[in-house]
Amino acid sequence: MIVKEIELPGIGRKFEVEIANGDKVVVIVHDDGRREIYHFDKNDYEESLSSVTLSDTESRQFAAIIGGIIYRPKAIENIEMAFDELMIEWYRIEPGSFSVNRTIGELDIRQKYEVSVIAIVKGNEKILNPGPETMIHEGDMLVISGERHGVKRIIREMFSAGEKSE
Repeated sequence: MIVKEIELPGIGRKFEVEIANGDKVVVIVHDDGRREIYHFDKNDYEESLSSVTLSDTESRQFAAIIGGIIYRPKAIENIEMAFDELMIEWYRIEPGSFSVNRTIGELDIRQKYEVSVIAIVKGNEKILNPGPETMIHEGDMLVISGERHGVKRIIREMFSAGEKSE
């Protein structure tokens, strides 16, 4: 995927994205929060096949859907996205794991593992950027990011039922 970013003075920014299949998508982010999205066929980048305009709120909700925050297909529930050594992992808290009924702050996740909890899905409730006071419960789906070794270590020591941390 190739992304070009262009400043549009007095309007906002334009992002041109060429997708692996050759299609092109253009997103214009207006300074007032609106987003315009245009889809172009790989055979003709001059003629838009479709377009949609979203408000700032609609754009953020749409981004959560596309980014997998709202729903993650079961087939890829434990697949990771890696960027060199940085990764984002979705992990369901196992019954009996050390982290059950403890807060993020109590577990000292950021300092001890250099990992951030960026979201928690608790049933139908979604908590984005949970604070240190957020309690972790059995069955919660945590979205965590950090370097590969820290993510794997925290899953093993804190979120899995096997090994216990002190």
